Amino acid sequence: MKRGHHLSSNTVKPGSGFIGKCWQAWRRVGAAFIGAMLCGTALAGVMTRETMVQAFPSPLIVGEKDRDLPVWPILKQDATSTPVVAWAFESIDFAPVPGFSGTPINLLVLLDGKGQFWDVRVLSQHEPVFLDGLGPLPLQAFVKQYKGLSLQQNIKIGSGQNRAAQAGSANVYINGVAKATASVRILNQSLLSASLKVARAKLGYGQGHDPDQVGHLKLDLFAPLDWSGLQKAQLLTHLTLSAAQVNRAFADTAVAQGQDELRSTLTPGDASLYLDAQVAWLDLPAVGRNLLDSAGWEALQRRLEPGDHALLWVNRGRYSLTGPDFVRGSVPDRLTLQQQHLPVEMRDLDFDVAPVLPADWQGAEWRVFRVNASAGLDPSQPLDFALHVTRSKGVILPEHVRGDFALSVSLPETYVEAAQSDNKTWVSIWRTRWWELGVLALGLGVLVWALRLPPALVQSPQRLRWFRTAYLLFTLGFIGWFAQGQLSVVNLTALIQALLARRSLDFFLYDPMTVSLWLFVAVSFYFWGRGTFCGWLCPFGALQELTAQLAQRLKIPRVRVPERWDRALKKLKYGVLAVILLCAGVSVTGTDALVEIEPFKTSITLNFVREWPFVVWAAVCVLSSGVVYKGYCRYLCPLGAGMAALGRWRLLRRFDWIARRAECGQPCQRCRHDCAYQAIEKSGAVDYDECFQCLDCVVIYESPALCVPLILADRSAGGRSQTVIPIQVQAG
Repeated sequence: MKRGHHLSSNTVKPGSGFIGKCWQAWRRVGAAFIGAMLCGTALAGVMTRETMVQAFPSPLIVGEKDRDLPVWPILKQDATSTPVVAWAFESIDFAPVPGFSGTPINLLVLLDGKGQFWDVRVLSQHEPVFLDGLGPLPLQAFVKQYKGLSLQQNIKIGSGQNRAAQAGSANVYINGVAKATASVRILNQSLLSASLKVARAKLGYGQGHDPDQVGHLKLDLFAPLDWSGLQKAQLLTHLTLSAAQVNRAFADTAVAQGQDELRSTLTPGDASLYLDAQVAWLDLPAVGRNLLDSAGWEALQRRLEPGDHALLWVNRGRYSLTGPDFVRGSVPDRLTLQQQHLPVEMRDLDFDVAPVLPADWQGAEWRVFRVNASAGLDPSQPLDFALHVTRSKGVILPEHVRGDFALSVSLPETYVEAAQSDNKTWVSIWRTRWWELGVLALGLGVLVWALRLPPALVQSPQRLRWFRTAYLLFTLGFIGWFAQGQLSVVNLTALIQALLARRSLDFFLYDPMTVSLWLFVAVSFYFWGRGTFCGWLCPFGALQELTAQLAQRLKIPRVRVPERWDRALKKLKYGVLAVILLCAGVSVTGTDALVEIEPFKTSITLNFVREWPFVVWAAVCVLSSGVVYKGYCRYLCPLGAGMAALGRWRLLRRFDWIARRAECGQPCQRCRHDCAYQAIEKSGAVDYDECFQCLDCVVIYESPALCVPLILADRSAGGRSQTVIPIQVQAG
């Protein structure tokens, strides 16, 4: 089977003793080095017939694997026959959507002939949060929610409340997993995409349509049109059903002479028409702005959420669209909608603003139906309506027979933007997190202002100290703990693994905060190098620095690492990064273990709620910063090493943004001795690969009371110096 993190009911639990827990927590690290060159990344299904029989024992019977499609027929004895009752398959064979780690989650799925999930199990996964973070149990609980659900429902991750009321709906919501939003959304995407492909091939579902790609209405097209103009533009679809057609449909039934529930009053038109209707996409501006007045159009916009659609039905035929028992705001019983052979729920909008109708349609029955965004309705595909007519015969024990009459509506291509490859489910994630992204954008804008060295900030040590502390609290609290925007070396390993496997990089888009931060940091490399992220935007770095500030207040002495050792230790992180990246190319499992050197997941993602060895490691990294200033960042952090390497892009500008004077280093050593990161050389030059952009040296440079060359120049000129802070001056 594929190497990875395999989940089953027989998974061995870690030992409860001290030695056992340590061993279970850290054994992967040792195994990674031993097995790194022996294991690779599997890209195909791993189940054999023997393992399938074990997974689905009697009374189920596992048939032979399909020759043309990697699915297994599951049969069950029924008297003298053994019909196929379900199909079993692995998601990685049909939709290998990379997880947050860059490696696809592999699911074992059992789908019955009606498109219902009989079972969903996790075969392997490499999601960091579900390995040694939250552990596999929350993921197992999450996939259990699919059991009993159907592909005929739009399964979305949200609230699982009122599940019973949603059982017959076209929409159903399941509970997500806190701290693992991106991972479970990717799992949902993989499961549904794979299952729909099997359903199309084996169950006769809609062919050729990717449910994750939908077209959009063109909202910028508008021209004044009357009723006749809308008909000529094919924006109104005229649907008719004659009484003769209905009678023919019931001709061979027991209710051929039965009674229908017909309207008692008719509007002008052909009385022989059972249904005489006009249908339109009311939320399309070319329709809605012409059929509604300005107040009505604005009212419609207020009633619709982003992605919702409004469908207008106007009927003057003999048969009512809704019936005598219809309740406003409910799902109609007489009219249903499908698209690509999958049902779509539409509900009465309970809209009171009447459309503008021509004289011969005055008094007609009209309703506006809403289709929620979660249904994924595609304007570029036909709408397949079904009008349900129930005819009854008899009084005491009446006999009822229902007939379904198909009606189709299509929009002209002119008014539809065809589905694009990026119109996938991640788009909705970006929309729902718009305010978080807005706060992040504002925070990044403030940071750009600060790094452009405004005199008001760097000319006052106290002002800079307060600003920096406030920004670090924003980074830790909002970017880290709240928005879960901690960048990680996992992002780099995921990129390598996806590229080597030639998989799409779309999985990154399921985490808007990570993508946004990486885009900003990539640009900042060109201007400032590594320091922008490591010094200001890394939540774990902020946690270390705030801890160091607290240690200073508590009078805990800080150790300054001797220069020779400091120089050697700073190279260590590059070795750590190299080992991790090399392992990423050959072993997914080994990489999962090696990236645990990062305490980010423990401290930021999981808030220290984890197995105690990982908590101890994270705590050591944080608390040690009070003694050796940000020691983890400077000496061990593989992401910091990657940032330093990528920060070399700054050299393209051939510009050192931190100004230096001729006296810096010869003889003045003030900035060098004050630099807590030990990133200034004896010559006075700044080592930008190790600079965290704290701006302390810039404050010294700008201050006539702190900068030794300015103080000496002032004295030489006979000026009256300000109060001078004690300094140390050493020859180079």
